Amino acid sequence: MSTPRFVDGYLGYLLGQANHAVYKDFDAQVRAAGLSSIEWRVLATLHDSDPQTVSQLAEEVLSKQPTVTKLVQRMAGHGWVELLADPVDQRRTLVGITATGRRLVRPLIDKARIHEESVLRALGASEQNALKRLLAKLASASP
Repeated sequence: MSTPRFVDGYLGYLLGQANHAVYKDFDAQVRAAGLSSIEWRVLATLHDSDPQTVSQLAEEVLSKQPTVTKLVQRMAGHGWVELLADPVDQRRTLVGITATGRRLVRPLIDKARIHEESVLRALGASEQNALKRLLAKLASASP
C-alpha cells in the first residue's frame, strides 16, 4: 500500500485544483466574449460595485497594482471602465464600470452562475453554502 501523497491533502494544492476545475470550462466562454481572464475579473468585480481604487481592484482581482493600472487604462480606451477622481482624495483615481462594460459582462455573469450551478451540482445545498462560507472566511483571514 502506498503512502498518500503530500499534495493530495495540501490545502493550497487542493484549492488550486478546485479553482482549475471550476474555471477551465468557463474560461472558453470568457475568451469567446473577447476578454482575457483578468479583464473578466475586473468587469465582474465592478459590475455591481461602487468605483474602486486601483489598489483595491488589484487585490480583488488577484493581480499586481502596476498590471491593473495598465489594464484599466486599456479597458478605459475600449470604453468598458472609466477613471474617476476620488471625491475624498483627489490624488487617488477610482475605477468604475461603464454602461458598455456592463452590457459586455452581464451575459457572462449569467453564464458564470449557470456554470457554477453545474460544478456544484455534486454538493447538496447546505454543503454549497458551507463551502462558500468557509472559503470566504479563509480568504478574509489571510495575512
